[in-house]
Amino acid sequence: MAMLETGAMDNDQRAMHALNRLAFGPRPGDFEHVRAIGAEAYIHQQLRPEAIAIPDSMAERMQEFSTLRMTPAAMFLEYERPILMARRENPDQKRSLNSLRLRRFNVIREAVAARLLRAIEGPRQLQEVMTAFWFNHFNIFAGKGLCAIWTGSFEQQAIRPHTMGRFRDLLGATARHPAMLFYLDNWQNTAPGSPGANQRFDGINENYARELMELHTLGVNGGYTQSDVIALAYILTGWGLPKVGVEVFRNRPFMRRWMKSRFDAPRRPTYATGDAFYFDPDRHDFSSKTLLGHTIEGGGAHEVEQALDLLARHPSTAKHLSYQLAQYFVADEPPPALVARMTSTYEESDGDIRAVLSSMFTSPEFWDRRHFRAKYKTPYEYVISSVRATGAPVRNFRPLAGTMQLLGMPLYGCQTPNGYSDRQDAWLNPDSMMARLSFATALGTGNLPLERDPDDNAGGARGYFNKRGTTNLKLGAGGPKMEPPDANALTVALGNTFSAQTRDAIEAAPPRLRAAMVLGSPEFMMR
Repeated sequence: MAMLETGAMDNDQRAMHALNRLAFGPRPGDFEHVRAIGAEAYIHQQLRPEAIAIPDSMAERMQEFSTLRMTPAAMFLEYERPILMARRENPDQKRSLNSLRLRRFNVIREAVAARLLRAIEGPRQLQEVMTAFWFNHFNIFAGKGLCAIWTGSFEQQAIRPHTMGRFRDLLGATARHPAMLFYLDNWQNTAPGSPGANQRFDGINENYARELMELHTLGVNGGYTQSDVIALAYILTGWGLPKVGVEVFRNRPFMRRWMKSRFDAPRRPTYATGDAFYFDPDRHDFSSKTLLGHTIEGGGAHEVEQALDLLARHPSTAKHLSYQLAQYFVADEPPPALVARMTSTYEESDGDIRAVLSSMFTSPEFWDRRHFRAKYKTPYEYVISSVRATGAPVRNFRPLAGTMQLLGMPLYGCQTPNGYSDRQDAWLNPDSMMARLSFATALGTGNLPLERDPDDNAGGARGYFNKRGTTNLKLGAGGPKMEPPDANALTVALGNTFSAQTRDAIEAAPPRLRAAMVLGSPEFMMR
């Protein structure tokens, strides 16, 4: 009792707290394991995901997602170029175009399935949490044009390798990825009057420059001005994509001679040469700029690298990122003293994300009993943690993606660059609660076709992914279902850390509804 009186969590609470914050909740056996080795040992392991082995069975399943191994350029050639060519050669063939567009949906479908598989079954849980966190921080919308084919690549190649490395490396990877440049329109950003300016590319586009400072680095109150936004936009001129026209027309015989003279200059890369990022000096402003009080001499692409260095090391960035991390992992209103210490760690370590996380996880604030089950789960967290708690094997991810859409959080479906909120006031409302309880009932009674092969449409349970990666599959649709979870086993998996009132309510419910009562309980809504 002494530990509780001082505000510290007891051992059971520490084990559950670690699983609820560093992971998407426990799977069967996780609570006992973490309690046995200690929360500190678990945290040490999770901070070094490269040392955690991936089960062979999961590695085999990940091989099914071939698009995640493709480069952005290869994905453009495979999934987008056929659509562009068909549209130009025979625009009236709507059936053919629709078939090609449906084929393109396979890219986002695989991205959704891979993300959910890793989050539900993957042993590197903190890496999965941080992948979701950083994707949301550098949000792109899969429903915008070419982002439909590049979203999975953005997460796989720009976000995932850098989740716990240096922030500057993460920032640079996102800044060069075509999904980000297309989503925030920097591929159109052109210096007025430059040799490459034309009707399509003529003028400064501030979108990426503004979000790069407001969201990705300094924060809205980070000390920058509109003049800094304009300066950064000029620095970013020409920072974009290869020209699409080359790939559409290259193989048309009557265009080859004209194309060769106009586009085959060796200095200009194309998607066919494997490039999906291109800095176009013909559209760049080479004058000197002043950004945040620092002079950046005109020098082409190197200007952007200097700007990213400046932004990544800025004190406002250290504070902004530390606040966001503390808000996600500790409390909606994080303790100022904790944020200050994390900020110092960021600055002293030159933006080492792992060091900042370690500073937070070893803080007394993180383990303060006031923060135990004090964060309301987002729809994504709720769905993932529910399936993890049951231990159910998942072959069909469509009902899960559909539930996230019903709850207002479609995966890769946030249209605005600020991403989804993780605060309670964004998600706690009567309609959302009713939808969560419907999902808890369907999952808790075994009425979801999670174990059915996703290609099996038996019983009318036809899921159809749209370009946002979501589905119109109704909960509990026909076809083979799953084995209903055992309520007692589910309670044990969750550490039996329920209030007396909740335990009484579960016990009073009909046996077939008790698992649903656990998943719909007030305690399970929190992490």
